[in-house]
Amino acid sequence: MGALAVWRWVRRKPAHAPAPDPADTLRAKLDESRAAAAERDEPVEEAELDPDARRRSVHEQARARLDDLQDT
Repeated sequence: MGALAVWRWVRRKPAHAPAPDPADTLRAKLDESRAAAAERDEPVEEAELDPDARRRSVHEQARARLDDLQDT
């Protein structure tokens, strides 16, 4: 019985390091994107701020691509 306990103790897996906090990772990415936005020379267009305009634009592009695919 003692040999089995020693064998299990020797074969024991090392403790894993705790995983990084996902919130800290997201905060770091947010800080990077804010820094990149601050360095950007060109002003932000009004259409980039309006989600409805962006959505319409994406749908128009998708419809145009579908029409191109259906024509071929």
